[in-house]
Amino acid sequence: MVSRDRRVRIAHDYISQKGGAERVALSIAQRLGSGSVLTALYEPNGSFPGYRDISISPSWLNRFKFFRKDPRRALPLLPLAWAWRRKVDADAVLCSSSGWSHAIRVTAGTAKVVYCHNPPRWLYQPEDYFRDQPAVVRRLARLLTPWLMRWDKKAASTATTYIANSRAVATRIQEAYGVTPSIIHPPIDIDENGARKRVAVPNDFFLTVARARGYKGTDMLVDAWSGMPDLPLVIVGDWHAPLPPNVISVGRVSDAEIRWLYENARALVSVSREDFGLTPLEANAFGTPSLVLRAGGFLDSTSDGVSGRFIDADDVDSIRQAVRGFPRLWDRDAIRSHAQRFSVRTFIERLELAVEEAVRLRNERP
Repeated sequence: MVSRDRRVRIAHDYISQKGGAERVALSIAQRLGSGSVLTALYEPNGSFPGYRDISISPSWLNRFKFFRKDPRRALPLLPLAWAWRRKVDADAVLCSSSGWSHAIRVTAGTAKVVYCHNPPRWLYQPEDYFRDQPAVVRRLARLLTPWLMRWDKKAASTATTYIANSRAVATRIQEAYGVTPSIIHPPIDIDENGARKRVAVPNDFFLTVARARGYKGTDMLVDAWSGMPDLPLVIVGDWHAPLPPNVISVGRVSDAEIRWLYENARALVSVSREDFGLTPLEANAFGTPSLVLRAGGFLDSTSDGVSGRFIDADDVDSIRQAVRGFPRLWDRDAIRSHAQRFSVRTFIERLELAVEEAVRLRNERP
């Protein structure tokens, strides 16, 4: 456990969307640290309401609404958002990072613990990150990559301790930085006992929850469902492209609505190459199984035949075969029990131990 006298600060890349990393960072900030979060950009209306109850300290970039609305626009400037910050003086800084919060500057006596959701995807997995971007953006990214990668590796070398959120991410950290991290799976932090609000969608629907990013694979699901007109698919999240009649986009939904959707879906489906992937576990918390790609973090979070099934490849034929063969009968109690393994309490306890160990290591260094 982290000592009550420990001064622990929390840092997160940017808070402008409702992604898994932002949900995890909120769980950390609510239970560890000083009740504040250091970040590059903060858009209150773009992320989870819980951040409004926390003191947020954004960088100078936050003056520009253009960047707050989409942090990808600030990509070449994000290193400066962290490099120009005043050094943090504390017992430890816990960086929730899939971008560059791990570059935060600290004093000599401060331990830096990096909880890594993924090394910066735009540097190490650009084919996924820039898949849906114009050619001019991809060319600019290629020009900047050598310099940004050198800077990123140098920033990573300042960490006292690295923690990965899955085995897949641990491998990426080793390849990018030459560091062997420990692994702590992120928690599901959703109130399965909260209020429900019905959403007007067809019965017996499959559900996918994702942002409109190329690597999220929603476009592949839409293509697959276009050939299964008898099966409805519901998309939660922003989606503006044309859809076949059996695919319904409900946009952004409330907490009460997502609970209803999770509870009433036939399955949560995803072919995203996730770093970990929380949405299948969130559905599991309501007793709903998942149907996910056999890749990435889903290999850590899915128990085949217990909490869900795998799709063997992210192509249309494999998706359709898996959907058509998906069982109707599941042990919903066993699915809920699987989800309970990824509790907030277990996650925070393991993080606290990691912080204490990092402080000890820092204090032992000359």
